[in-house]
Amino acid sequence: MPTLVHDFDWPDRFVVGTIGEPGARTFYLQARAGAKLTSFVLEKQQSAELANKIDEVLDDLTEIDGNPFSVPTSIPVELVDNEPLEPVEEQFRIGIMSLGWDPSSAQIIIEAYPIVEVDPEDESGLEKSFEEPSEVLRVRIPVGAARAFAKRTREVVGAGRPLCPLCGFPMDPSGHICGTPEV
Repeated sequence: MPTLVHDFDWPDRFVVGTIGEPGARTFYLQARAGAKLTSFVLEKQQSAELANKIDEVLDDLTEIDGNPFSVPTSIPVELVDNEPLEPVEEQFRIGIMSLGWDPSSAQIIIEAYPIVEVDPEDESGLEKSFEEPSEVLRVRIPVGAARAFAKRTREVVGAGRPLCPLCGFPMDPSGHICGTPEV
């Protein structure tokens, strides 16, 4: 069966957002182009790493002599998106992501693949993990939009529970396992 590709080239909107309360939030990567809207579940840490890696790539590109791709060093205010997620219909839960750069169009390319469910009892499970994925998300965004995406993503990730200064794990308002007073 051929791979279903959710392709967004210069999407109208591309954001990370959450549903739920801190400590019980579900993270979504959402893309929209016109009436086409897709949502993908990902982990908080995946969101944070994606934002960090995008900024790393953009920062490296600004170091090229003369900044030939006009990569902004600050966030273009007109590209900041603080709106909530649009209605969510999950396509798949993201497993592996890749990040690339297309110098011909000055776009960041993000690809996301679903988690491959492997039955530990099934000896052919390892072979299944190397098969072509059933679906893939591919998004191409310009450098300014990528910078704004990374900023919003860091803010969404940071809006969760505060981290314990002693153990580094998230603290609940009802108390904390290592004995640090509640928030």
